Amino acid sequence: MKKVLTIAGSDCSGGAGIQADLKTITAHQMYGMSVITALTAQNTTGVYGVAEIDAAFVARQLDCVFGDIFPDAVKIGMVSSVRLIEVIAEKLTRYQAKNIVIDPVMFSTSGHALMSVGAMRTLIASLLPLGDAVTPNLAEAQSLCGREIKDEADMVRAAEIIGKPLKGGVLIKGGHLDGGANDLLDHNGETVWFKGAKIDNPNTHGTGCTLSSAIACRLAEGFDLPESVRRAKAYVTGALRAGLNLGQGRGPLNHCWNLTDKTLGTNPRV
Repeated sequence: MKKVLTIAGSDCSGGAGIQADLKTITAHQMYGMSVITALTAQNTTGVYGVAEIDAAFVARQLDCVFGDIFPDAVKIGMVSSVRLIEVIAEKLTRYQAKNIVIDPVMFSTSGHALMSVGAMRTLIASLLPLGDAVTPNLAEAQSLCGREIKDEADMVRAAEIIGKPLKGGVLIKGGHLDGGANDLLDHNGETVWFKGAKIDNPNTHGTGCTLSSAIACRLAEGFDLPESVRRAKAYVTGALRAGLNLGQGRGPLNHCWNLTDKTLGTNPRV
């Protein structure tokens, strides 16, 4: 069985963060492990509180995982401080971690910054260069490249700027642009578009976490990055098309559907 580690914050509502990651890993029939970087008070409407885990304890969690059950892929989500980023980068380098997917979580749903300027600089200098894939949304891509993204031509330029000092690929998610839900991958000097139609479903909480985790799962299986992205995007699209709704509010996306239910579209294993 393939083993995938998520390094991220906890979402008490279960729709994003390590909860979304572990559900996604399980749906891909893999063994999920987690290193928690923060506790959050959040739901589908926003983040209402963050308690960061001590960096030394995060380091101990990483030692326990890598010293016993070495992961085939690593997904990194919310890391909000300089010291946390430094510790994670140091441990991943020491253990020679492979198939690293970094989802740079910088803002809450309501637009509040979850990362200081210093932490962002450390992320760019120390952690992003270790990634095999970096998966920013439009707001995060704008922060990383230092320029506004208004259309798909801007996405291409932003991906080139972000990816220039990196060894891995850059996937910019274009779902917040007008029109379709088209994502752009800049990888090995080539540009690959993953086209998609926008789906009328308000339950999109945690889709970024789910996508990056699904990419990590596909890399763990041995697929190259473009194919891993294609399959991961199909997985998230299938979940959104299912139209599931939980609770009295908008409800989080239910990521872990029945793997044999043909009515839900693309099977995660296909």
